[in-house]
Amino acid sequence: MNRLPSWIRQHLAALRAVAVLTVILGVVYPLVTTGVAQALFDERPELIGQSFTDAEGDPVAKYFQSRPSASGYDMLATAASNLGPEDVVDAPDKPSLLTQVCARSAAVGRLEGVSGARPYCTPDGVGAVLKVFPDRAVSVNQACPAQPFVATYQGVKVECGKPGEDYAAGRTVPVRGDARAVVPADAVTASGSALDPHISVAYAELQAPRVARERGLPVDRVTSLIRRYTTGRPLGFMGEPGVNVLELNRALDKG
Repeated sequence: MNRLPSWIRQHLAALRAVAVLTVILGVVYPLVTTGVAQALFDERPELIGQSFTDAEGDPVAKYFQSRPSASGYDMLATAASNLGPEDVVDAPDKPSLLTQVCARSAAVGRLEGVSGARPYCTPDGVGAVLKVFPDRAVSVNQACPAQPFVATYQGVKVECGKPGEDYAAGRTVPVRGDARAVVPADAVTASGSALDPHISVAYAELQAPRVARERGLPVDRVTSLIRRYTTGRPLGFMGEPGVNVLELNRALDKG
């Protein structure tokens, strides 16, 4: 029997490998992952977070609010924002991560009746950031005619930011201030998956008086439900305890 030339044998081997990988990765793997996802998420919706807001995106006061989500809790768009701690200067059409945190903190403060102030945030809820030049300083996230959050910096008068002016050459200086954050960090930052259904115990306890008031319940009843739906540290030592907001709100609706 004549043996096939080596180059033909190599091509046939490559074609077989392509066929096998196509079946495994193009058919078997998608079917398995789809089945697992349906088994987990269709039967256990508490694994996926969701927003408890109205049609305008405002919080529904009788519900505990979830942490922010970069995808709006859309499973098809799950992702982090990819913004980091260095993202502190607003773009013309997009607020920086710092300003988003400041705005969220101010909004949570108004909703819960507490101070929404936090370090590196201005009283009007944007990032407290200066662009500093040899002879001037600009509060770049406070567009004119806003009053800058500080009057002077190192003896130089601070100006409000003029839209359209280029401040890239200035030195970026976030200003910490002396504010103490009352609103917990998970109330103003999104999770990496954008689908996390948990919030911290501190954030749940901050919301308890409002939820109790809106539902006409004793605060003790609401706080006992918080304890019931608080999970422990993973493996007993990793991370922090968390409260499953979806399960908690469903329990409140059931009465």
